[in-house]
Amino acid sequence: MTGNTPQIEQDRSLARRVAGGDQEAFDAFFREYFPRLFRFTLLRVDNDSEVAEEIVQRTMCIVVRKMATFRGEALLFTWLCQICRNELNAVFRERGDERRADIPIDDHPAVQAALESIISSDFRPETAQRSDEIARFVRVTLEHLPASYATALEMKYVQGNSVAEIAQCLELSEKAAESVLSRARGAFKERFRSLWDFEPGFVVN
Repeated sequence: MTGNTPQIEQDRSLARRVAGGDQEAFDAFFREYFPRLFRFTLLRVDNDSEVAEEIVQRTMCIVVRKMATFRGEALLFTWLCQICRNELNAVFRERGDERRADIPIDDHPAVQAALESIISSDFRPETAQRSDEIARFVRVTLEHLPASYATALEMKYVQGNSVAEIAQCLELSEKAAESVLSRARGAFKERFRSLWDFEPGFVVN
C-alpha cells in the first residue's frame, strides 16, 4: 500500500513526532502498537507470552531507534510487523528453535469466521482454493486493525461471544461494546478494500 492516504499521512505524522522525541506521541504509539504487535507475535510463538513479550520489547527498541527512517511507503503497522518478523527469526536462531515466524493460515482463530461463512453444507472441492485465499485476506486485514477492533470481531464472529461478554473483556459498557463492534465492522471493510481492492462480502455482514 502506497500513496498519501489518510492512514499513511497519520502514520507519517506519528512517526515524525516519535522520532523527534515527543513523549505524548511515543505514549500514544506504545499504547496502540505494543498490544497489536504482542498479539501478532503471540500467534507465532505457540502462545508463549514470555517469549512474545521479549520479542515485542526487542522490536520496540529497534523501532524507536529507526523511526526516523520510516517513509510511509507502507502502513506503519506493516513496517513494524516486518521488523518484528526479523526479531522472531533472530530469537528462534538464538534458541535453536526451528519454528517458522509465520504460522499456517488455518491456525489463526479469526480465519475460521471467513471459512465458516463460505464453506456451507454444499461445499465443493473446487471452492477450497478460494477458502484459503480468503483466509489469508482475513488474517492480514485483522492484523492491520486496532487491537480492540480485532478482538471484538474475533469474539463476535469466531468465538460466538455475546455483546455482554465482549464488553466485559474490553472493560466497556454494553452500549460502548456495541459501538466498538459497529466501528470494527466498518474498519474491517474499509481496510479490506484498501488492502485487497475488492468488497469483503463475508464475516462482518
